Amino acid sequence: MSRIAITEARERLAAVVDLARRETVYLTRRDRPVAALVDPDVLAQLQEDAEELADIRAVDAAWDETERLGESPIPWEEAKRELGL
Repeated sequence: MSRIAITEARERLAAVVDLARRETVYLTRRDRPVAALVDPDVLAQLQEDAEELADIRAVDAAWDETERLGESPIPWEEAKRELGL
């Protein structure tokens, strides 16, 4: 992980982009991080992981709601039958 001031990054953009292919580069303003550059493959994996986590949280919330309402889940075979599948 590197930290580079925006003014410095502007002056050597190509080198900063090359560095971001190997590690996360935090762009700073007044010594505070304001943005980050990451390798596109790393970003894609982070986005995929975030979507997976969101799905897991949605399932957990659905189970919690089912329990809160005192309902029981519909068996998959019954759901398919009701949907005509």
